[in-house]
Amino acid sequence: MKVHRVRGEGEVVAVCDDELINRTLRHGEAKVPISDSFYGDRPVAEDEVREALRNACNINLFGRRAVALAREMGLVDEACCLEVEGVPHAQIYRL
Repeated sequence: MKVHRVRGEGEVVAVCDDELINRTLRHGEAKVPISDSFYGDRPVAEDEVREALRNACNINLFGRRAVALAREMGLVDEACCLEVEGVPHAQIYRL
C-alpha cells in the first residue's frame, strides 16, 4: 500500500496484493503496470489498509484480497469491479 498526498485534493490510496508488485497486466491492447513506485514496496497490516481506505478521496485497488477488503468495508460493489487478466481491479472516487 502507498498513500499519495495531493495538495488540495486529499489522499490517493493505492493497494494491491503483494504478489502483483512489479507485474504488468494486459487489458486488450493496454498494458497495466503494477509498480512498487505507485502501490508501495512493503507489506502492511490489514488494519493499516482499512484506516487508509476510510480516509481516502481516491482509491486504486488490484488483486483478490485488496478488492475483497474494500467490498467487505462496503466501499465498492462487485458489479463495479473489472478484471484485468483475471485479476480483480476497482477504482473508487469520493467527491
